[in-house]
Parts: sequence; C-alpha cells; structure tokens
Amino acid sequence: MKIYLDGKFVEEAEAKVSVFDHGLLYGDGVFEGIRLYGGNVFRLEEHLERLEYSAKAIMLDMPLSRKALSDAVCESCRQNGLTDGYIRLVITRGVGDLGLAPWLCAKPSLFIIAAKISLYPKEHYDNGLAIVTVPTRRINPAALPPTIKSLNYLNNILGKIEAKQFGALEAIMLNDQGYIAECTADNIFIVHKGELITPAASQGALKGITRSTIFSIAQELGLPIREADMTRYDVWVADECFLTGSGAEVIPAVKLDGRVIGTGKPGPITQKVLAAFRRRVLVEGTRI
Repeated sequence: MKIYLDGKFVEEAEAKVSVFDHGLLYGDGVFEGIRLYGGNVFRLEEHLERLEYSAKAIMLDMPLSRKALSDAVCESCRQNGLTDGYIRLVITRGVGDLGLAPWLCAKPSLFIIAAKISLYPKEHYDNGLAIVTVPTRRINPAALPPTIKSLNYLNNILGKIEAKQFGALEAIMLNDQGYIAECTADNIFIVHKGELITPAASQGALKGITRSTIFSIAQELGLPIREADMTRYDVWVADECFLTGSGAEVIPAVKLDGRVIGTGKPGPITQKVLAAFRRRVLVEGTRI
C-alpha cells in the first residue's frame, strides 16, 4: 500500500510520523473519512470544505490548496489501484515540544490513506442493527463544537467500548440534557408518520456529509424532513430508524435498548432512502 505523506508517496512500512507530533501527543489535528465508489470520490468537494472549516476553527494552517488536496486524494486511489474503498485524509498540527502550545509546531503534517473498508456485515444491512444507549454523554457543543472533526475521538471511543460491553455494534450517545446527539460514529434518523427527523448539530451531532445527502434525497423523494430535539422515547415509538455515515453509508436500526422499532425489520422508507443513496454515490463526486 502506498501512503501519501507530506508531499510524496511512501510504502506503508515507511509511513511514519514523529512521536513529537501533536496529533499523536494531544489529538491536535483534523481529518475526513471519504468513500470511493466505482472510481468516483463521493462528494469530495464537500469533504474538503468541511476539512478547511475544521482547520480554520482550530487555527491550523492548511498545507495544500483545495485543488492540490483533491489531486492528492485522487492520486492516492490511483497509486493503490482502487476503484472502491475508503480514504482517510489527516492533517496534524505537526512536530512540537511536550507543551500544549500549537504555535511552537513549525508546520502541519498531512497524510492520506486509501484502502478497503467494511464496517458492518451485509446481514445487518439486510436485517438491521440492534443498538443501545450508552452512559457516556456526548461532549457539550460549548466545550467542543461537534462540527470540528478533530483527531481527538476519545469521547466516541468510550461510547464504542460501552456498546461492545452491551453486545452492540453501535450506540446512541445523549447530550448533557438527555437528548440524543448522535451515535458513536454515525448520525441517526427516525421515520415517524412519514416524516424524517434527525437531531440538530446544536445537540452535539456532527454535520455529516452522508447526513446532508439524506436531506437532498428526502427532497428528491418528496419526504418531509426536519431537525428536532430527540429522546430515546422518540426512537422507541418510531416507525423506522436508520444510521448514516461515510463508513456505514445508510444502515437500518431495528431495535434500541431491547425495544423493537416499528416492525423490527428495515422499513420501506429506509429502503427507498438507501436505494436513492446508492444511485447517487456513482455520480456525485470527483472522478479519479
């Protein structure tokens, strides 16, 4: 596997960063997870825009222009002979001393990994996930805005660990007010009386690229959609539920905390949304 690292492609074994890199020492950096479908990098421009916004929010200088980043992403796919896969684009604060001060890091570091990914077995897309609510709460947006896609994912990791302890592959995380923020790695939608509902970013949800695609798909399908405060009760009594993310795509959830959602099977609206999403991934994006 060839890895793009600070301007050149190196073999996987040679792709190394310093132990003094603040991305490693403090989680100081930003990233994007991007999908490649049939030689099409799905919504690459939107991912790069979000990356720029995340970097600006933490006052991290972008090492390349958007065009140069786009070219590097596409070339990473070509170097590895990929037409379908997952791309991890990471910018760290760079090498500094053992103090927190980011201004002592001389320059940021950039690397791109283009590889295969499979988050959930196929049967879960066919039959749906059983998910749980975990005790760990989502970080308050006033403390760390969820719109910043930073390298520090410990909050989500704690939720993922608890999900595994409860025997689930994914879990809902509540905010400090008790409303649903998102899942550990996915956004969440419910279907109630024909309407799609999802938590707002102000409740702690990441403004996911796949999430925004669902809003566009809803308009295409003539489905009403809105952001709203959402509790576990709303999911328990929903007609359908599905999760979205670049890795997960669109995956149905059929049980929460042992309670069956709807019929206990992926619902018709979820299936329509998933079909529409799979049509879009081949045409919305950048050809490599």
